[in-house]
Amino acid sequence: MKSIQNNLIVELHVPDLDVARAFYSKLGFEITMDDKPNEKNPGYLTMTRKDALGNTMLNFYGGDERVYNQSFFKQFPKETKRGYGIEVTVPIGSIEEFYNLVSANLKEHIVRELKDLEDHGKRWKDFRMVDPFGFYLRFTELIDWGQR
Repeated sequence: MKSIQNNLIVELHVPDLDVARAFYSKLGFEITMDDKPNEKNPGYLTMTRKDALGNTMLNFYGGDERVYNQSFFKQFPKETKRGYGIEVTVPIGSIEEFYNLVSANLKEHIVRELKDLEDHGKRWKDFRMVDPFGFYLRFTELIDWGQR
């Protein structure tokens, strides 16, 4: 079975960790760390999805209005969609089974249905969603992006 070797850590800055917990739980992510916001620090949440291809971990920073005052992101208007210009790609072992689960539970977030794709002689299936904060999510069969 193929696997991905990658040291990338994705941290999504969100204003409401409860919304993140609820949404990503429906995608099969489980809470692996949960520091709730308090008067001193914004919150931090780590969620992991276990799959035949391995584990996918997402980290969430914030949890309240303080997320808008983060040193880099505070230069943008508060209404700016979270994740503008970014696609978060999650490889899935059983894409059709996963798609059926997602379309039953989160259909309104799907922005492109499951499709058969082909590029440079490679074939795969994927679909796209937008989370409640505006992050663009791509769920895909594993392909070797490094080899064309």
